[in-house]
Parts: sequence; structure tokens; C-alpha cells
Amino acid sequence: MQIGSFLEIVTFISAFLTILLVLLQQRGASLGAGFGSSGELYTTRRGLEKSLFVATVVFAVIFVLSIVGILIIPA
Repeated sequence: MQIGSFLEIVTFISAFLTILLVLLQQRGASLGAGFGSSGELYTTRRGLEKSLFVATVVFAVIFVLSIVGILIIPA
């Protein structure tokens, strides 16, 4: 397996997992928040929510680095 095809596979998997993790995250964006009357307080992430956030950031960084690797390494 060449490094170019490996990076393409890593890019595809990290993109899919990033999308999945973003969709799994839950934010309190209610209908009233769209009109400026949110009334919600900012709370810190704990437990599973924090783990999902960290995993999303990690897979997003892997995605960006794999794309940069594809651009730098000739096919």
C-alpha cells in the first residue's frame, strides 16, 4: 500500500467520524435562541459530552493533516 492511498483512506475515515461526532453533539439551541432571547447559561462540558468534543477536535485535526499530507506528498 502506498502512502498516498493510505492518506486517502485516513481522510475518508476521519471525515466520516468527524461528521458523525458533530451530529452526536448536543447544544441548547432552541427556537428562541434564533431570535436573541436564549436565556441559557454557559456550562462546562462534563462526562460523555466532553469526550465527544475532544474526539471531534482530534478527528478534525487528523482530517486536516491528512489533506495537507495528500497535497504535499506526490501521488
